[in-house]
Amino acid sequence: MKPNIIIITSDQLRSFEVGCYGNDVIQTPNIDRLANNGVRFEYAVSCHPICMAARSAILSGQYPRRCTAGVSNFAYLTQKNGAASGILPEYPFSGRPHLKDTTLPEILKQNGYYNAAIGKWHIHSWPHDIGFDEYTIPRVHHCHTGQSFTRNGTSEFAPPGYSIDFELDEADDFFKRMKGKTEPFFLYYNISPPHCPVSDAPSYYLNMYNPDNIPLRPNVDLQAELPNLDTWLKIYRYDFRYYELHLPYTDILPDGYGLPELIAEYYGLTTWVDDTIGSFMSSLHKSGLADNTIIIFTADHGDMLGSHNRVQKGYLYEESIRIPFIINAPGIARNSVCSSHAANLVDIMPTLLSLVGIDQVSHTHGNDLTPILSGEQNIVNGGYSFIETGGDGIGIRTPTHIYGIPWSQMPGVLGSKPHYFYNLVQDPYQLNNLANTDTESDIANKLDGLLRNWNGNTPGMDS
Repeated sequence: MKPNIIIITSDQLRSFEVGCYGNDVIQTPNIDRLANNGVRFEYAVSCHPICMAARSAILSGQYPRRCTAGVSNFAYLTQKNGAASGILPEYPFSGRPHLKDTTLPEILKQNGYYNAAIGKWHIHSWPHDIGFDEYTIPRVHHCHTGQSFTRNGTSEFAPPGYSIDFELDEADDFFKRMKGKTEPFFLYYNISPPHCPVSDAPSYYLNMYNPDNIPLRPNVDLQAELPNLDTWLKIYRYDFRYYELHLPYTDILPDGYGLPELIAEYYGLTTWVDDTIGSFMSSLHKSGLADNTIIIFTADHGDMLGSHNRVQKGYLYEESIRIPFIINAPGIARNSVCSSHAANLVDIMPTLLSLVGIDQVSHTHGNDLTPILSGEQNIVNGGYSFIETGGDGIGIRTPTHIYGIPWSQMPGVLGSKPHYFYNLVQDPYQLNNLANTDTESDIANKLDGLLRNWNGNTPGMDS
């Protein structure tokens, strides 16, 4: 039987807050164990550091300009698809507005797989329209308690307790039902934390880390005036209950609450994610299905958390784009680290198709990483990745550099000069921007050509 497939994503988790990526303060033993049992990509990036765009790319193997018509932010508006200005729909649209080409679950289904999705969805097409046989997904609004779900599109219900625990129970039930089946399965399992609201979590995790002991990144300046910091801290703590429902309690922050306290809570929610993964893996092993299962752990994007005096995501900075990317699969290397290739979320689909012996399709944009997983190669197709953003232009990330070009005033047209160019070996915190200098001009010219060529030759949805 072909291997089972599980993709696990955590929302808004940057790689810098994972133990196996070098953080010696945070406790993530279960994610670290996944890395010990497989291949960890040291340099992996989101193809578009915002939720819906990145998640659509995972299931399509395509850059968001193709699979989501360039959807990039919460203010997305399209009359063709019926979206409301500034607000994403509570649930997907009917009629498959996005993901026009054959998706990963559709191809797997054609090859005998049974497909399920559990947890955060945040894609404009319904799961059943793009190849899933069953699903349990929440409303788009982020909350860890009181969350409303639908199972296979039926009436909403709100399970008691934390949604992360309910989703874990759903996964455990799924494994029990899959035990003894003759068909392989694909499970798309999405964990919402450490995405806000950070205060909507067990006190055990909220108090796990002392803000005084949290290592701030050198590009976080607590003395700088971060614009609208009070508002952003309330959004981090309370999410839509503050900015949309305006519940009175969300107007209050704890005494002395600032970026260190926020980051400490972010650490706590990340350990909550890790504990959940530990329970998830225990259920998988108890079912007897683990030995014939491919597991990919990753995230949709990172979080600035005050770096460069910014918050949230959507930028070409490392804190926004860098994500964990770990692959476990039967027959591949164990406890291996790839530092020679910058992986990307669009690589997931072609890699999985190769791992399970299904022919590639022509409409994907990513790289098949199996030559790296097998140890045959240490780089694929140049070793670089492309990144789109809504307002921060587009970039190319290599294992050593990042280069970015802003958008011009014309939609879809690039500016004449770069706005990001960093040597990340010498300057990992992006403190010395080399853009429009003579420094390393040969590398800059090469990356400029690659990025402009990619932009001109990568079609959008209507192409």
